Amino acid sequence: MSAEVFPALLAASIDPAGLRLLPTAGVPAEAEDDPGTQTTDPVPAAPETDGGENSGEESTAQEVEESEAHDLHAPEIRILGPVEVTGVDSTGHGPRIAQLAALPYFRPGRGADILCSDMDPVSPWSASTLNARLQGLRRSLGSDPAGNPYVPRRRSGDDPYRLSPGVRCDWTRFLQLAERALPLGPAGLPDLERALALVRGRPFGGRPLPWAEPYQQEMITRIIDVTHTVATYRTPAGPHHDPSAARQAVATGLDVDDPAELLYRDWMRIEAAAGNRQGLHTAVTRVQQVNRALDCSLELASEQLINDLLNGSSAAVRIQDPQFRCQ
Repeated sequence: MSAEVFPALLAASIDPAGLRLLPTAGVPAEAEDDPGTQTTDPVPAAPETDGGENSGEESTAQEVEESEAHDLHAPEIRILGPVEVTGVDSTGHGPRIAQLAALPYFRPGRGADILCSDMDPVSPWSASTLNARLQGLRRSLGSDPAGNPYVPRRRSGDDPYRLSPGVRCDWTRFLQLAERALPLGPAGLPDLERALALVRGRPFGGRPLPWAEPYQQEMITRIIDVTHTVATYRTPAGPHHDPSAARQAVATGLDVDDPAELLYRDWMRIEAAAGNRQGLHTAVTRVQQVNRALDCSLELASEQLINDLLNGSSAAVRIQDPQFRCQ
């Protein structure tokens, strides 16, 4: 979403808020000092544990605090935005090392040839480049309290690459929060909003490596669903009404997927419910601009909603969108 849209969206309220799951990878491993980097059929790595990272309602607050304190010093792979890894520099070889950390987290048990190809399908890495980057990753992540490296050393060239089960990931955290919260209805809003707070932009950044593209699409879909759920609960009058929180959620979702028309309809309903005619026109104008840029027509649901809201139909604000997928 372009930079000028967020101020229009978030400043629309008088009091803006300040505001597997996919199998969590089995611990990526690297082979750094291996005498031979040729690998045979990879052995699947053990699935990664969730690290006990639960944060939630009062009933689980103590459990959450204890587990988070226990894992506080463990490194984290952050892919809900440009890829970042605890301790890995953002300059030099840092960005590629961060992408390398994400690869065995999401696709554990691969051998050297596959990792080299996944990191650069056009010009695959050499074994020496892979080993050098893995050594850099091991140094950056360090070791757990027991002295075990978060990037374990392989014992033979046949061992797969993996990470320690202690390595965390913001996507795993997002799913834990969302999947626990969604069945709770409006009572799950705190966890849904915590999940959205983890999102920093488009998953894996603007140009993911080919191996990451399917994961990116699933993440975008899940983020949009959570965004829409929050907006749906926060827009109508009642105990959960919070236009600022609804706008913040929509801004987060549109930053991930600018053409998501479902979220523009949420934005329109937010402004209509707030009696903000200017904000409503801003939302309508923006979705029309996005569709013109894509050379496509508005969805029928959007056309109908625009017509109803501009003609003063308050009922349109309360209509649940037909594309609402989170139940």
